[in-house]
Amino acid sequence: MAIEVRRLTKVFETGRRHARRTVEAVSDLSFTIERGERVAYIGPNGAGKSTSIKILTGILHPTRGEATVLGVVPWTDRRRLAARIGTLFGQRSLLWFELTPRQSYRMLAAIYNLDRQREKSRVADLADLLEAGDLFDQPVRSLSLGQRMRCELAACMLHEPEVLFLDEPTIGLDLLAKQRFRELLVRLNVERGTTIFLTSHDVADIEHVAQRAIVINHGGVIYDDEVAAMRRALLSTKLVEVGLSSPTVLPPIGGVSVLEHTETAVKLVVDTTVTSIRHVLDDLLDRLPVADISVVDPPLEQVIAAIYARPKV
Repeated sequence: MAIEVRRLTKVFETGRRHARRTVEAVSDLSFTIERGERVAYIGPNGAGKSTSIKILTGILHPTRGEATVLGVVPWTDRRRLAARIGTLFGQRSLLWFELTPRQSYRMLAAIYNLDRQREKSRVADLADLLEAGDLFDQPVRSLSLGQRMRCELAACMLHEPEVLFLDEPTIGLDLLAKQRFRELLVRLNVERGTTIFLTSHDVADIEHVAQRAIVINHGGVIYDDEVAAMRRALLSTKLVEVGLSSPTVLPPIGGVSVLEHTETAVKLVVDTTVTSIRHVLDDLLDRLPVADISVVDPPLEQVIAAIYARPKV
């Protein structure tokens, strides 16, 4: 097991004197993550993501509850855990801006007690894996944000961590840099078996990196399932786009509403609680001059919004 959390709770006290009150940032949180999984840990601002990550990396002590990361209790043996996990936060750097990444790696290797030979081997290995060897000898301050984040990823992977905690790692990156970074994370997971624990407000990060999503709100888990299953489980609509070979009148179909109808195309919304998508497709193919047809899932943003809107049980 990579991560195991059981009824974890963290309560903070805020305010002064008579205005003093308690805030439950994490409330009775429980989940498990197997080794080698790629998990998105998502929720609105104030849901408890950052607090729980700080507990799992040993920065904070919980008020009550239990948690282990790689069999280690984070807040009682943080030093031993640090040798086995990597952390990458989009707003904080592991590199020194006036040095080259390679010089920073040498200092980090000393922190992690890597000998010189092992350090050189790991840097060469990461340069090849991340296709970043040409960046390692340039001053960090001269790198673009996308280039720097590849070097940051190498820094947090230098000691071969078994679990990688990433908090908004693509923030500020342009579209191409984001896509490249996501591909690198998947590659690390597939080729090295690294467990990926990702928080992000960028839905594309979730769709392209994660296999599973844990959604939290009000400090507790409100949804936990495979990303591919989220749309099917939570939204009862599908969008069907039909290309027509000739103009036609659309016959009424139960459970189907028309978004757009032109001489060459029809866009429909199908309520799958009323009729199955298969029935609708069969009906359309039988009754319309179909040149092309596609079924589109609703955007993941809509799915996540539906999860947030659920009342707390």
